[in-house]
Amino acid sequence: MEKPAADAPAKTGCCPPDRAASGAAPALARGASDDLRAEARAGLVPVPGGFFDMGARQPRYPVDHEGPRRKVHVSPFRIGRTTVTNRLFARFIAESGYRTTAETEGWSYVFHLFLPPEARDAPSPPGTPWWRQIFGATWDAPEGPGSDIAERMDHPAVHVSWFDAAAFCDFTGLRLPTEAEWERAARGGLAHKKFPWGNDLEPRGQHLHNVWQGTFPNLNTCLDGHAGTAPADAFPPNGYGLHNMTGNVWEWTADWFGAPEIGQRPARDPKGPETGDRRVVKGGSHLCHASYCERYHVHSRTGNTPDSTTGHTGFRIAGDPA
Repeated sequence: MEKPAADAPAKTGCCPPDRAASGAAPALARGASDDLRAEARAGLVPVPGGFFDMGARQPRYPVDHEGPRRKVHVSPFRIGRTTVTNRLFARFIAESGYRTTAETEGWSYVFHLFLPPEARDAPSPPGTPWWRQIFGATWDAPEGPGSDIAERMDHPAVHVSWFDAAAFCDFTGLRLPTEAEWERAARGGLAHKKFPWGNDLEPRGQHLHNVWQGTFPNLNTCLDGHAGTAPADAFPPNGYGLHNMTGNVWEWTADWFGAPEIGQRPARDPKGPETGDRRVVKGGSHLCHASYCERYHVHSRTGNTPDSTTGHTGFRIAGDPA
């Protein structure tokens, strides 16, 4: 059983802590039923191809390689209107018999305030004392033994590794979006904006995504109405009809993490580095706060080992044009 590595890279704020890298998830012997494939595809919406400006002009976290801003071209594709919900993920588990990374490893990371007092002295990864290594925390027991998802079936599936997300995609005949596709979708047709709706965090005092309010990491005033995850379709959609492209949960993409390649001509359908040890996650989560982890923008990114699992990381599926 792997425990938090003593030499694991320190993270700030809500960024997902890494596990020590382990092997790939087992391949599934068969595919999804027609009903499950149809249900997964029904949640995809079209995103037009074209050029857009990707990345940040003034990166907030240089280590994240958010910049420079560069022109990119993506082909038309489809992407999930929401992240994959507990309801849809449960169907995948029931049909496939798949066991997630958190289940096979026996534990996952849970935010300290979501635990009963007696569990808050569990081990923490270096640099992120708000996370706890909880044995028995899984996608269907998000806070560990005794918790469940009965009232959260329409929330994002969490405690899901990149391997788990890839297995879901393989089973249903879909795929994870590339980082460029994800960001194109998140921007919703707007250019040079921080959020899917514009540049103001709370326009006219409105909360338009699920992020931390208060003093991180010990006081969340929940002014947006949510202490943890929100329903996957909470808050108004962006210009492409997509919900929660920032905040709520970090989302896995297909790309390996690394600095972008900058050429003389705009990249077309870029897919990131050919190899790496971490995959790109995008968009921030309900734990992001400007004082510690201002990674709740459409360009926000970080990287995690593909077997990392936490209570604030999920995924959104993608596919080619219909």
